[in-house]
Amino acid sequence: QVQLVESGGGLVQPGGSLTLSCVASGFTFSTYTVSWYRQAPGKERELVATILRIGDITNYADSVKGRFTISRDNAKNTVYLQMNSLKPEDTAVYYCKASLSRSYWGQGTQVTVSS
Repeated sequence: QVQLVESGGGLVQPGGSLTLSCVASGFTFSTYTVSWYRQAPGKERELVATILRIGDITNYADSVKGRFTISRDNAKNTVYLQMNSLKPEDTAVYYCKASLSRSYWGQGTQVTVSS
């Protein structure tokens, strides 16, 4: 059974940090490009960061460059999103997506940045 399971979300104060994890099972994770997306209430889902299968190429949305870092550990079938200097506008449900010939989505994890 194919699964992507996100974790690590929560409530954090502005300026704080969180690390999200996305654990995959049921497919050859190491061959897939993986991305993090987020969706805030009333807004469209937006691409946050992408990492290619080897992990040596990454891309980020302008809004998170310099603050977020995406990485992967193929031995653990896991992709991470390290989020630093969090802002209230980073509040959203964060989803991971694995893509190759088809795409798989996780169920999402809530991140709330508030004082």
